[in-house]
Amino acid sequence: MADLILTNVRPWGMKAVDIVVSGGEIRDLVPAGASSGPGERVDGGGGLLALPGFINAHAHVDKSWWGRPWVPYGGEPTTLGRIAHERAERDALGIPSAANSLTVLREFLRHGVTAVRSHVDVDLGVGLRGIDAVREAVDALGGAIEVEIVAFPQDGVVRRPGVLDLLDQAAANGATSIGGLDPAAIDRDPVKQLDGLFDIAERRGVGIDIHLHDGGALGAFQFELIADRTRRAGLRGKVNVSHGFALGELPPERQADLLDELAEAGVSWSTVAPVRMAPLPWRGMRDRGMPVGLGTDGIRDLWSPFGDGDLLRVALDFARLHGMRTDEDLAYAVELATTRAAGFVHRGIHDLAAGAPADVVLVDAENVQDALMRAPRRELVMSGGRVVVQGGELLV
Repeated sequence: MADLILTNVRPWGMKAVDIVVSGGEIRDLVPAGASSGPGERVDGGGGLLALPGFINAHAHVDKSWWGRPWVPYGGEPTTLGRIAHERAERDALGIPSAANSLTVLREFLRHGVTAVRSHVDVDLGVGLRGIDAVREAVDALGGAIEVEIVAFPQDGVVRRPGVLDLLDQAAANGATSIGGLDPAAIDRDPVKQLDGLFDIAERRGVGIDIHLHDGGALGAFQFELIADRTRRAGLRGKVNVSHGFALGELPPERQADLLDELAEAGVSWSTVAPVRMAPLPWRGMRDRGMPVGLGTDGIRDLWSPFGDGDLLRVALDFARLHGMRTDEDLAYAVELATTRAAGFVHRGIHDLAAGAPADVVLVDAENVQDALMRAPRRELVMSGGRVVVQGGELLV
C-alpha cells in the first residue's frame, strides 16, 4: 500500500500533527508541517479533530433492510415474538443477501466505522448462507472495512436439533466466535446450551458471544454459569456477554460480587445502550479491567425500525443512559467506541499512535466532548491507510 501523509489534524483534540502512514499502519506522528519524505499528502482540513476509526462491537449486518422501501414494524414485542416474525418475513425481503449487507456496511463506513463484530444468523432455515452473503459484501468493499463474524443461533440452540452442527461448521470455516441466546428463557436448559457451545469453542479455538436478555436473578444465575464455564475451559478473554441487562438491575452487593467473578474469569461485555434499561455499573467494570464495547445492534430490520449506523450516536446514548457529565467521563464514552474496543476485533492496538492500523476519522469539532454531543459529519475517513470517505461522501 502506498505511503500517505495526513496533514494538520488534532488527535483527540491535542496539538496539530501530521500523521505519517506506511503499509496501512500509522508509522509516526510529527508536528504539523514537519513531515517529509515520500507519500501522497492529504489535507486534514486545517486542524480538524482526529479520532480513531469506530469499532462496532455488536452488529447484525445480515438482517438490515437499509436502502430498501420502508417495512412497517410488526409481530409480538417479545424475544420469541421477534424471532417468529423475522422468520416469517425475511425471505420476502431477500434477507440475507450480499446486496443488503453491502448497503449497511457502506453506511457504517460513511459514519466512520472501520471494524465490525457482526452476529450473523445460523439456523435450520438459512443454514450458513448469511455468512456467505456477509463475506461477499465485505469482499466487494476491497478491504475498506474489517468484519469479524459471530455465527449466531437466533432461533435457539438446544430447542433446534442440528443447530450445534451448523455452529461447528461455521467455526471450522472461519467464524471467529459462535453465539448463544438466552440459555434459560429460549432453550430452557442453560447447562445443555453452554455445554454445547463450550465444546465447540474448545475444539475449534473460537470465542463465544451470548445474547442474554433475561433480567434479575435469572440473568445473574446465567452470568455465574458463564463465568464458571469460562474458567474451566481456559477461555479467558474469549467469552463475551451481549446486552446482559440483569447486571444493572441487581442490588449493589450482589452486583459487586458478580463483577468480581466475571472479571476474574475474563468475560467481556457489549451493549447498545438501549433506552428504558437499567444502567450498567460501568465504573465497576472499568476499575476491574472488564472490556466493554458499544454496538449498533440491528439497524432498520425486522426487530426494530431504529438505527442509522452511527456509533458516535450510540456513544452519546451510553453517556445519557449513565448520566455522564464530566469531560473525563464523556471522553471515556468515545474511547469505548474506539480504542477500548480493540479486543473485540482482535487488535492489539487501535489508536492514533505508531504501530496502530491507519484508521482515522476527521470531524469539525472543538474537542472530543463537542464531537460526542453533536455527532458531526465525518469529513474524512481513512481505513487501513486508504481514504474511503471525503467531505462526507463515500468513495467506495
